[in-house]
Amino acid sequence: MKKLGTLLLLLVSGIVLAACNFGGGGDSDTTEDGEAMKELNVSITSDPPAFHPALATDTTSGAILASAFEGLTRLDAKGEPTEGMAEKVEVSEDGKTYTYTLRDAKWSNGDPVIAQDFEFAWKWALDPENAADYAYQLYYIVGAEEYNNGEGSADDVGVKVIDEKTLEVTLVNPTPFFDELTAFYTYFPVNSKLAEENPDWYKDPSGEDFVGNGPFNLDEFASADHITLSKNDNYWDKDNVALDKVNISMIESEATALKEYQAGNLDYLGAPFNTIDLNALDGFKEDGTLNVSDQAGTYMIVFNTKDEILGNKNIREALTIAIDRQGLIDNVTKGEQKPGSGLVPLTMTGFEEPADYFKSNDIEAAKAALEKGLTELGLDSPADLKIKLSYNTSEAHAAIMQFVQQGWSKNLGIDVSLDNSEWQVYLEQLDAGEYQAGRYGWIGDFNDPINFLEIYKRDGGNNQTGWTNEEYTNLLNQVATETDEAARTQYMKDAEEILMSEFPISPIYFYTNLSVKQDSVKNMEADPMGNVQLKYVDVEE
Repeated sequence: MKKLGTLLLLLVSGIVLAACNFGGGGDSDTTEDGEAMKELNVSITSDPPAFHPALATDTTSGAILASAFEGLTRLDAKGEPTEGMAEKVEVSEDGKTYTYTLRDAKWSNGDPVIAQDFEFAWKWALDPENAADYAYQLYYIVGAEEYNNGEGSADDVGVKVIDEKTLEVTLVNPTPFFDELTAFYTYFPVNSKLAEENPDWYKDPSGEDFVGNGPFNLDEFASADHITLSKNDNYWDKDNVALDKVNISMIESEATALKEYQAGNLDYLGAPFNTIDLNALDGFKEDGTLNVSDQAGTYMIVFNTKDEILGNKNIREALTIAIDRQGLIDNVTKGEQKPGSGLVPLTMTGFEEPADYFKSNDIEAAKAALEKGLTELGLDSPADLKIKLSYNTSEAHAAIMQFVQQGWSKNLGIDVSLDNSEWQVYLEQLDAGEYQAGRYGWIGDFNDPINFLEIYKRDGGNNQTGWTNEEYTNLLNQVATETDEAARTQYMKDAEEILMSEFPISPIYFYTNLSVKQDSVKNMEADPMGNVQLKYVDVEE
């Protein structure tokens, strides 16, 4: 009966796979040299929201872009910056001027990668007309913030093309993590010649004008179905790329993805591509196949402080301290996460100890804060309070949000409804401020606490709460110029304390990386930022 059951599952899976355009290593799949093609099969939950490096803000887009593009540096398998498009870098004594010498590299269409491609891409991201949410990641460069804010010009930005193979970058202050930033997708180049001829090049990822300079080509994009990557023969380091093809299917349901993994049709489950079905975690733990490691990320609920109800600090405090974080981890997420006690994860240097800005599951204190908030809003009872809790479609997110909903309703007596949307639609709702309380996650882009704190330095960009604070902003300005590490860390802690005293966000837990992979898959573990560099992955038969 077990053999029959497995056979039936495989037959059903075969039908599903045909519809989803899964790849697979068959006898006909060979390279030009006649060798067996090495293919990796993974899944994502939906279309990547952005195929332009300057417009991406999420891990799904980032996972695709990091395969199709490469910056001046690239992260290695452990998340450390290593050589990319630059074969040499010289840094001035004051740490403010970087001179990059580009290697002889080509775009996937054969065009040379030149210094102008970086200048063009970075200034495009900063152009206020392009509304790039992540433009502030370039503010470390002289003149970048002023240009992006409409107070300066592109000519004033400290990015200078010396010649086609030499790029000079001038920073506002010494930035010790700049080598990590240049590996981040906001700093990726674009083919300036093609982009000037066709400004909409990125809107057709399968078109001939969509070219990359990374280890893989984006061969096919079928919306809501699949993405196919193939090894880029024009990539400068192609001899160290093991995979010939990557088949990325779009499977919204974690349960469905789990079935495909168990049937052998997916090779990997986990960050940054998808989430393991929560119901499967205990089984993977028992058989010893679950990989668990700390991740520099915070799962949270963000509040729209411009909303009539959530604009009240006492209401936000009541909702935050009423959540039973440890109960959620023990009974729902089951991934060995740590309860969120602040914005900055415990993996960050100087923030290793829980800050404990508030006490979780403190129902009496939550009720007291709620009562103050109701009085300030002119409401008579908790039942008069109606809150919509939004999240992007995912079985895991749904389970977490239901837990929060039940706790708020049961312990505080308020009316809480749930609302879910597909990922890209959800991001648009957050950006437009069309929400009250919403699920949010922030995974570190580089290994420094400022990466988390700077989100809330200004309104807009990745700060969808509408919350700003002058003292908070001033502290982060001091962080930018402080060279004493202890003083710099203290400024950041002081800023976090201000943020958490006003509750524009409610940290839930600090992420862990949870993944499983087939035995044939090698070198595929997420780094502390949750990245998997497909360049280094191998599949052994």
